[in-house]
Amino acid sequence: MKFYYSFLSSSLLVSSALATPLTTHRRGRYEARRLSHFNNHQSHPPYKPDTDERAFLNRSNERYTSNWAGAVLTGTGYNFVTAEIIVPTPKPPSRGPSTDEYCASAWVGIDGDTCSSAILQTGIEFCARGNSTSYDAWFEWYPAYSRSFLPSDITISAGDRIKMTVNATSKRSGMAILENISTRQVASHTFKNHFEAPGELCEYNAEWIVEDFVESTFLVPFVDFGQVTFAKAQASRNGTVSGPIGSNLVDIKQNGVVLTSSSFTSDSVIVKHT
Repeated sequence: MKFYYSFLSSSLLVSSALATPLTTHRRGRYEARRLSHFNNHQSHPPYKPDTDERAFLNRSNERYTSNWAGAVLTGTGYNFVTAEIIVPTPKPPSRGPSTDEYCASAWVGIDGDTCSSAILQTGIEFCARGNSTSYDAWFEWYPAYSRSFLPSDITISAGDRIKMTVNATSKRSGMAILENISTRQVASHTFKNHFEAPGELCEYNAEWIVEDFVESTFLVPFVDFGQVTFAKAQASRNGTVSGPIGSNLVDIKQNGVVLTSSSFTSDSVIVKHT
């Protein structure tokens, strides 16, 4: 079954008009990001399923959103978040046509839940069409669009161990760092002006998220990623480092169907595709 989702507005529908091969399509998407600050891929705060209404997370209960799955810490003074993941091998979901392209992203971030003015985040994108897969490494200061790290700086392959880190040095500046531990590559970006950081952080949230992201105002068809485990998950709050204990869990529900199952331990966040 092919899903169409209402998200942010009534016009936010899944686009499946992808006639070119996956590698060509991904190359074009990367070039758009490389050449322009304002590109197609954008993360968003969590939204209630099939609506344009913000889904603020309750401190004690799991909530469902159209686009976020994972764990969120809520408080004040969060300025550092990190974790490591093993890059999954994505595949088209059993309920969707194998000829379409399906994607998701995994990232760590600051804000976006109870503070909607900005999100500082970095992570990877993974896509599948048929037996073809592709990956991208990116960084973002929402509400600006994401940008890709250069392939000459970091490459991503299934099975690689990736460390993701964001560090807010102020509410308008910070760093996004991606390290491919498997290949010993490190890529980073420093946000240092209002053009790159158009929204002000509140430092209210620390997040470990798998997201069904937006591309050209459309939610992309959500890929079957198997499982993403954010290992060695840590966040710093007012100088004190802790794991995800006490997080709010969030899962993706679209058209009445729950697509993910999230949990956490003292030092990890686990997100499974259902």
